[in-house]
Amino acid sequence: MPGISLTASLKAEYQQLFDNCNIRTERLSEIDSIIQKIISNKTRYESVGDQLNIPWYVIASIHNMESSLNFNCHLHNGEPLTARTRNVPAGRPLIGNPPFTWEASAIDSLQLQRLDTWRYWLIPGILYKIEEYNGWGYRRRHPEILSPYLWSGSYYYSKGKYVADGRWSDNVSSDQIGAGLIIRRLAEKNLISLERFFSDDSNKPMVYYSTRKIEYGEQLQKFLNLFPGIYLLVDGKPAEKTSNAFKLITGNYLNGDPRL
Repeated sequence: MPGISLTASLKAEYQQLFDNCNIRTERLSEIDSIIQKIISNKTRYESVGDQLNIPWYVIASIHNMESSLNFNCHLHNGEPLTARTRNVPAGRPLIGNPPFTWEASAIDSLQLQRLDTWRYWLIPGILYKIEEYNGWGYRRRHPEILSPYLWSGSYYYSKGKYVADGRWSDNVSSDQIGAGLIIRRLAEKNLISLERFFSDDSNKPMVYYSTRKIEYGEQLQKFLNLFPGIYLLVDGKPAEKTSNAFKLITGNYLNGDPRL
């Protein structure tokens, strides 16, 4: 199946999904248990990631999806390390003889998927490569379903799943915790630090002077309205009045204010 390009709109989509992702309350204890296991094996993920310039937590999140963090299984597809892989991708690793070490197999899988040549490790790039690792079947054939490989366990996803290669079911739900949630929870617990992506200017602040409605404009206006004597229309357009209120609170106009 042909690949999908990481366009500016797709970058923005991934960022928005990650920023607004809410883990289902009933799955929190399960995901925290997974996080504990991941952290206890962080050095193993780092040993592979450092060789290939891949963030360790990306490898960990894939490992959880492919083999439930079992170090006796191939990262390619969760099959036992005692033989080469039989299912897609079959016959891996090409080099060496079984039984394989988890590290050798993981390196083979990540190189096969060309994660070792990828350098865009901001949130959109991370989610893009993880979704690509699993395949574009959801996005291509079932765009109404956000891939459970990323979002299972969140309020984005309820049911609809490939139960085998090329075999789809509308009524089956994934019981895994998606890789996007693993990374989100690691960030929530301050176990990793993630940079934020901006579609137009990587140095632009999250809220800035604008006569048009912008993302987070309403949140800023609601926040400023909490202070005495400030009464702003919450329309998401942080222009002159919003900038005046911002200056009253912080001592500075909003970035981009023509009075600066």
